[in-house]
Amino acid sequence: MKHLRRLYIANRFFYILLLLGACFALSFYWEPLRVLSTIILWLFIGACVWDLFLLYFPKHQIKIQRQYPDKLSNGDQNPLAIILKSTFPLKVRARVLEEMPFQLQVRHNEFKLELNPRKEHKVEYFLYPKKRGVYGFGKCNVLISHLGLFERKFILEEQLEIPCYPSFIQMRKYQLLATTDRLIEMGVKRIRRIGSTMEFDHIREYVKGDEYKHMNWKASAKHKRLMVNQYQEEKSQPIYSFIDIGRVMRMPFNDMTLLDYAINSTLVLSNAAILKQDRAGMLTFGKKSENHISPERNNKQMKLISDKLYGIKTNFEESEFGNLYAFMRRHINKRSLIFLYSNFETLDSLNRQLPYLKMMAKSHIIVAVVFKNTELIQLSKENAKTSVEIYNKIIAEKFVYEKNLIIQELNRHGLQTIYTAPEDLSIKSINKYLEIKARGLI
Repeated sequence: MKHLRRLYIANRFFYILLLLGACFALSFYWEPLRVLSTIILWLFIGACVWDLFLLYFPKHQIKIQRQYPDKLSNGDQNPLAIILKSTFPLKVRARVLEEMPFQLQVRHNEFKLELNPRKEHKVEYFLYPKKRGVYGFGKCNVLISHLGLFERKFILEEQLEIPCYPSFIQMRKYQLLATTDRLIEMGVKRIRRIGSTMEFDHIREYVKGDEYKHMNWKASAKHKRLMVNQYQEEKSQPIYSFIDIGRVMRMPFNDMTLLDYAINSTLVLSNAAILKQDRAGMLTFGKKSENHISPERNNKQMKLISDKLYGIKTNFEESEFGNLYAFMRRHINKRSLIFLYSNFETLDSLNRQLPYLKMMAKSHIIVAVVFKNTELIQLSKENAKTSVEIYNKIIAEKFVYEKNLIIQELNRHGLQTIYTAPEDLSIKSINKYLEIKARGLI
């Protein structure tokens, strides 16, 4: 019974059976067709017996193995592979049906290929998860056939659960480009160094083009040649990422929430800061501040940040910036560079929180992230013909104009801003970080 349960009749079997029925029906009107139909029937029966014999005797198998990663990267193309090895003496056709996680809502999960005898074949495909969490893979079903009349199913019973973490693929990509000084290839701008910090490094001999104010006259008199002080970029500066988990971050964009974009950007920015010898930290805030990680530069810091980001969830409540400011006064004493991942859709929503942002900016460098609604921008540029289209275009232009007013208001009160589309947030955040470092603002 176990073998019968895994035996399936293919569509080709029913097509041939239908053709035979039509031939026998027509043979009532044309007698010579009956002999031909009888021959075809016996050939069909023989083909069925031969097909079943090839599928079940002798006892050959299809070995199935998954090559899946330990974790998935949210918002990225994740490569996965299924390894198949056939012990059948002849070439067989195979259909692979993988039971995908329900979060992906994948319907086209069938892969067709031909398996050569005693050789391994790899089925490669990509998954594009849009939510953090655990993705459960069910059974892997492989249906094989010889003549295409019957199919025999082989099953990999092992079920698999893979967690989906914030975008570590983006983090590794920017890490590699940063270490090889190729960030400009990804759109990260080279920032001209403005001014200098006062962190002394060493004394060296003067060369043409050095600034006169860095002259070390005592060392010059001792060595009887011009010497200058060499300064280096300040390191070990605290870089924070504040993530709003209120209702404004539940807005979807390309099937991902703004919160997920902020989480991915936080992971990339924290790694870039540690590579630049700075200290990276984070916290989340809603009604209260939580998930606080103090800025550090040790080897375990990125794993700690990644684990915290994995478990962050948003809610439908209004975020309290007053509680955030009180938490900062108690726990963040050193002047820091703070990236504030929130979203202000209207000028009124900004004005309610602006007093707290101004008080934060007195002690820290605040970079407020404002998300660009690209769909509204596109709608405001379209040609309107009907009255409904004209109305929609006017409303879209109003929201776009109000976003620009929000940026102007933040800049007027001394806050740094990033106005970006969600998919460009990681690049824009690194650009702003490098710009602030180059200008010596922190």
